[in-house]
Amino acid sequence: MRRLLTFLLLCAIGLTAWLAWALWLPMSPGGQKFVMLHTGYSTRHVARELKSAGVIRSSEAFVLWHAFHRRPSLKAGEYLFEHGANGIAVHNRLARGDVYVHTVVIPEGFNIFDIAAAIESAGLGSRQDFLKVATNDTALISDLAPQAVSLEGYLFPNTYEFSRAQSMQEMAAAMVKQFRRVAAEIGLTENVQRTVTLASIIEKETAVPEERHEVASVYKNRLTGRVPLQADPSVIYAELLQGRYTGGLHHDDMSFDSAYNTYRHIGLPPGPIANPGKSSLQAAMQPNQTNFLYFVSDGNGHHRFSNNLEEHNRNVAALRRAVAKR
Repeated sequence: MRRLLTFLLLCAIGLTAWLAWALWLPMSPGGQKFVMLHTGYSTRHVARELKSAGVIRSSEAFVLWHAFHRRPSLKAGEYLFEHGANGIAVHNRLARGDVYVHTVVIPEGFNIFDIAAAIESAGLGSRQDFLKVATNDTALISDLAPQAVSLEGYLFPNTYEFSRAQSMQEMAAAMVKQFRRVAAEIGLTENVQRTVTLASIIEKETAVPEERHEVASVYKNRLTGRVPLQADPSVIYAELLQGRYTGGLHHDDMSFDSAYNTYRHIGLPPGPIANPGKSSLQAAMQPNQTNFLYFVSDGNGHHRFSNNLEEHNRNVAALRRAVAKR
C-alpha cells in the first residue's frame, strides 16, 4: 500500500511538473507568428495548429486545460503571436476572441476596383474574389436600390477593421451597413439610386467640399435641360468596366460606346461610378440654385463656374494660360 501511495504521489508530482512546464512556463514564438483558426476546428485541431506554430509547448496540456476550465468556446480567426506567453494566456486570448484585424482605408471616391485592390493589399483575399461579390451580391442593397447592377456607390468610404476569418460578403455587407447608417442620418430614403449616382459623379469631379453643391447644380441644370452631362469620370469608369482604361483620356475616348459614357448618352449613367462620401450625397440631394451649365478647373484645386459656353471658353483659356506659366 505504501508503495502504491508513493507511486501515486510521484505521478502527481510528475503531472504537476509537466503541467507547469507545458502551461505556466512562457514560450517565445521567435518573432511574428500568424495562426489562422477556421470555424469548425475542434479543440484538438486548434491545439495542433498552435503547437505547430511554436506558440504552445504541448497540445495535450492545452486540451486538458480547456476541458477542466469551462470557458466560452475558443473563437475562430487569425491570431498574431509576437511576445512570449504561457499556454494559459494563449488559451485566454482564444476564449476572448482577441483576433488580429487588418485595417482597410476606403477614401471617398474609391470605386469597386480601388476597394478590391485595398482588400488584397491588406492581405484579406484576392481582388477578384471581392469584385465577384461587389458585382453580384446586389441583394445587400436591393431594398433601397432595386435597380442596382452592382454594389458600386453603396460601399461607404470609411476606415474598416476586418479579420481573415470574415468572408468577402461579410466585408461588403459591413460597408453597405455603413452606407445605410449615413443614408438614414441625412434622410436619403427616396430616389436612392439616382441620388447616389449623381453624388458619385460629384465626388469624382471635385475634392473641395464647399464646391460640391455648385457642381451638383451644374448637373441638375443639364439634366433638366436634357443636355449631356459630359462628365469625364463617367468615361473613365466606362473604360474601367471594359478593362481598357490606360490612365488618361483622349479625344477618341469620348466616343467610346457605353451607357456610362455621358458624352454619348443624355442623362445619368445606369448606376454610380464610385462610392461617394456624406457631403457629396448631401450635395446631390440639395444642389444650389444656379444657372451654371459649365465648370472647369482654375489650376489651383478649385473650379470656375459659368452660365454659358462663351464664359466657359474664357475660363478654359485662363486655365491654359495658368498652366503655360508653370
